[in-house]
Amino acid sequence: MKLNAGIITRKISETKDFYINVLGFEVTFENDFYLLLHTPDGQSEISFLLPDHPSQQPLFHKPFQGQGIYLTIEVDNVDNIYNALKSKGVEIKIDLRNETWGDRHFAIEDPNGVGIDIVQYIAPSR
Repeated sequence: MKLNAGIITRKISETKDFYINVLGFEVTFENDFYLLLHTPDGQSEISFLLPDHPSQQPLFHKPFQGQGIYLTIEVDNVDNIYNALKSKGVEIKIDLRNETWGDRHFAIEDPNGVGIDIVQYIAPSR
């Protein structure tokens, strides 16, 4: 079984630019109403769909309202990613920090309001 999260949005172009230029994702497939992207290692995908598209059933017409969803991207060196994104001028929503449960992470936000937690797992503190 494989999971592919999808977000219905009018901001397909801005979203594509963000995930490719900020996070290094690549296009798996796209057409005029659908965009499928994959992570740099090709292991995970996320899709974006225009709302109210006539090819889609009504269940997939309503756009995401910009609240109540987040993505976690696990990386090997969160400090390098943090510094690279800061140097690109990406707004950091939660600054780089260590959590007692074993996360070293920071967070940014995509053009749709999706929180993106970029994390490196570390040993929990005792």
